[in-house]
Amino acid sequence: MIEWKNLNTLSSYKELGAKPKVSLKEVMSGASGAERVKKYTVPMAAGLDYNYAAKAVNDDIVDALAKLADEAQLTEKFEALYNGEVINTGEKRLVLHQLTRSQLGNDVVKDGVNKRDFYVAQQKKIADFANDVHAGKIVNGAGEKFTTVVQIGIGGSDLGPRAIYIALENWAKKTGNFNMEAKFISNVDPDDAAAVLQGIDVAHSLFVLVSKSGTTLETLTNESFVKDALKKAGLDASKHMVAVTSETSPLAGNSDYLDAFFMDDFIGGRFSSTSAVGGAVLSLAFTPDVFARFLDGAAKEDKLATQKDVRKNPAMLDALIGVYERNVLGFPSTALLPYSQALSRFPAHLQQADMESNGKSVNRFGEFVDYPTGPVLFGEPGTNGQHSFYQLLHQGTDIIPLQFIGFKDSQLGVDVDIQGSTSQKKLCANVVAQIIAFACGKDDENNNKKFAGGRPSSIIIGQQLTPESMGALLSHFENKIMFQGFLWNVNSFDQEGVQLGKVLAKKVLAHDTEGALKEYSDLFEI
Repeated sequence: MIEWKNLNTLSSYKELGAKPKVSLKEVMSGASGAERVKKYTVPMAAGLDYNYAAKAVNDDIVDALAKLADEAQLTEKFEALYNGEVINTGEKRLVLHQLTRSQLGNDVVKDGVNKRDFYVAQQKKIADFANDVHAGKIVNGAGEKFTTVVQIGIGGSDLGPRAIYIALENWAKKTGNFNMEAKFISNVDPDDAAAVLQGIDVAHSLFVLVSKSGTTLETLTNESFVKDALKKAGLDASKHMVAVTSETSPLAGNSDYLDAFFMDDFIGGRFSSTSAVGGAVLSLAFTPDVFARFLDGAAKEDKLATQKDVRKNPAMLDALIGVYERNVLGFPSTALLPYSQALSRFPAHLQQADMESNGKSVNRFGEFVDYPTGPVLFGEPGTNGQHSFYQLLHQGTDIIPLQFIGFKDSQLGVDVDIQGSTSQKKLCANVVAQIIAFACGKDDENNNKKFAGGRPSSIIIGQQLTPESMGALLSHFENKIMFQGFLWNVNSFDQEGVQLGKVLAKKVLAHDTEGALKEYSDLFEI
């Protein structure tokens, strides 16, 4: 029987807190550091490896983390999730984003519908549509092919698909899998939509409107912006727009759209990149086969997340170490640092996925917890970040755990030899140097030049960023977030914190304001 308990009520958590702390600087120096690098590596899907040698743990602590995983029933809770139990207790919903990429357990049937069959059918419908667009069977009003696809959505309807598109754009161009340029409109700020529309040929653009409810204010506002631009260009908007929505929304079966692709309430926005939300724009921009390969990488990584042995389950181990750092060592933040320009927007996506999921102060039963939960997550690609905020990471008063991502090969294969090595080698050398610099530091009589070290990091290493490795990366972090939510006993799958501002914004627009709300409204002359 599954029991949902607060972290600090678990006996294994108390044992974990009593374990002697590891001096990262000591264990990462000399021969012991070399042995750790070899030993503390867990294989992931798609040729990736998760290395945690530069984390402040040892075998004794990992054993204690394994006991915590067992007592917290992490494997059993994941099994309950993918078998269709109501894990999202706040909204009384199933949580099925893993089901968009594979069947991990039993058939999940809801309201008489096999949900795996439903997701596969939507993927096939999108694939057929994308293939017809690429072949010129679906064209604009003048009978000409579409050359650009523009996604209109916000939050999870924008951040994940945008990050994945940017991640695979150069790879697709290099490998002949690039069919349409993709653009994204998300912010209700009119400058966002205007800038995108000014930079494209609207006559040859296909717009993908993404709103599960069909009522998202920002998205519908931007849709009106786009429709106005199409009308001014003398174009029929209904021949330029498709919808990604739920079957019950006002966008479904609507003649304003060329077609509609469906999602449901069991996939939260921040976990929707492997659903129709990401499937439509990525299949159109690249090919349906590229999207299928992306799903395959995620599916294989999901399978690893079912492993009960934490040393063979990279997402669970990453989650456990993160909870150890947050709750035992007291570190409030985490930096995500991909040494790949292609992953430039991946930290922004994971910022939402992590902080919207586990930024909670009440448990699954609505009771306040008396321990820290989700950390602040931020990041930028290396080496840009080194010339930005690494000063604080190295010598600031807070220790901030680091998660690096790096690849041996670039995507385009274009490089230059300079000062004895290539650009890609220099990139890889920088990430290697940073791991050791953070862990071991540097002594100096001048305190201004002294580095204390003891700054923990992990790294995910791969050969090259491909659709499969991108899918595996996405799955790894989604499952890490899930396991951490289980440990903290919070509901990682609702987002009540997003709602209050929306309610007050509507009051402002309706001029139903008083007090400070009215005064701030007056400052903007609303």
